[in-house]
Amino acid sequence: MNQTKLFKYISFKKVYNIICVYLGYQLSSIFKTVILWGYPYSLTTEPTNRCNLNCLECPSGNNSSKAPKGEMDFEKYKKIIDDVKNYIIFQMLYFQGEPFLHAGLFKMIKYSDDNRIYSSISTNGHFLTAENNIKIIKSGLKRIIISVDGVIQESYEKYRVGGNLNTVLKGIEDLVEAKRKSKSIYPKIIIQFLMFRHNEHEIPKIKALCKELSVDKLEFKSAQINNFKNFVLIPKINKYARYKKHNSNYLIKSKLKNKCLRIWSTMVITQDGSLIPCCFDKNNKYKIGNIINSDTLKLWESDTFKNFRQKILKNRKSVEMCCNCSEGLSK
Repeated sequence: MNQTKLFKYISFKKVYNIICVYLGYQLSSIFKTVILWGYPYSLTTEPTNRCNLNCLECPSGNNSSKAPKGEMDFEKYKKIIDDVKNYIIFQMLYFQGEPFLHAGLFKMIKYSDDNRIYSSISTNGHFLTAENNIKIIKSGLKRIIISVDGVIQESYEKYRVGGNLNTVLKGIEDLVEAKRKSKSIYPKIIIQFLMFRHNEHEIPKIKALCKELSVDKLEFKSAQINNFKNFVLIPKINKYARYKKHNSNYLIKSKLKNKCLRIWSTMVITQDGSLIPCCFDKNNKYKIGNIINSDTLKLWESDTFKNFRQKILKNRKSVEMCCNCSEGLSK
């Protein structure tokens, strides 16, 4: 984001809030008691948890998620934004599912942008049609992360089951061209390459492909594994593996310290309006409440959420979802 554009999304109130949140978090970490100063400055909202693909380790794609399927209606979304807009700087319009399956997605993006929230989306890239690419640019979306986990169909579809690499690459090419024609610098186009054992040898080729496509950035990401029967997915390159072998099992490489900035800074709301502690709660197991019958910020300050934060400060390893968290990974 260049400097002139950045000023649209920040204010003295938002900056002051970030300082308060961070100070409260640091003091909480030191004294091991919850000190909550300020409100979230980052927001994750889930347009839908439905998906067109069947990715092996994705709870939405492989139908292992216990969360009910559905999509967020606009009035519910509008309530969330109206409740938090004075504090939120950044929003990820994605949690589980494929956001472009939501018919009202562009309206949601525009509403956030009109309310000075910098919005990003993560997608599998199968809906980057000529029409949608124009809508993406006009909506005010600032960043789009597109998953490309292979440079040939054979390696790509090993994880992205049901996906078509050519469709994704054609969509990226068209989006780059649409940006050029409209003379827009947004959205920033980021290719995300999930690292697996079957594609780790393709690193030089994906770098060359991204240069050829003229995208803004390439990011390598360690893959989350939920079913260790699929251990063959874990890359051999240690730098890109989220797990290490321990006896006959695999463990997260994170040190799992008794603190977590995410639950002091980021609000995560699912398609049905449930507030959950973080994006690792794939089954909504640790639900705090629902924004439908409560003020969104009051849920943030609720005793239920306070008790959860206290549990993290005391014994983070006792919380199941935290044991697969990538925050604090050792290299």
